[in-house]
Amino acid sequence: MDDFDFLIGTWTVANRRLVEPLVGCTEWEEFPATSIARPVFGGAANLDEITFPTREFSGLTLRLFDVKREEWSLHWASSRTGTLFPPAVGRFTGGRGEFYGDDIYEGAPIRVRLVWSEITPVSARWEQAFSADGERTWETNWIMELTRA
Repeated sequence: MDDFDFLIGTWTVANRRLVEPLVGCTEWEEFPATSIARPVFGGAANLDEITFPTREFSGLTLRLFDVKREEWSLHWASSRTGTLFPPAVGRFTGGRGEFYGDDIYEGAPIRVRLVWSEITPVSARWEQAFSADGERTWETNWIMELTRA
């Protein structure tokens, strides 16, 4: 239940995002962000708001720990749409968290994989990847390098 305790606090975030996912694009864009995370439910959940000042939007992630299943569900919302995206569900093993979910991208169903890794008291890495072929292949399309502020 304490898997995401490392995330509590304020972070400076270096983002690297693929310009066009799932079309063979190799061009990446880079931009800054600031993330502030806080615990709720005594640590069985947390909320973070990430602000992208050069992109003029922010995001919110709600992470909930399912005690019975012993897994986390990660729910993302964007200020651009005001909607909650489908959750990604998973757990941490050996200091690495992997979370999977279903979504729609450009009108087509995809699988989403979120990975938390390289976690230290002052840094962490987050990656998002999409699969359009039932998880046979994955394309990483967004990487965040977090540094404690």
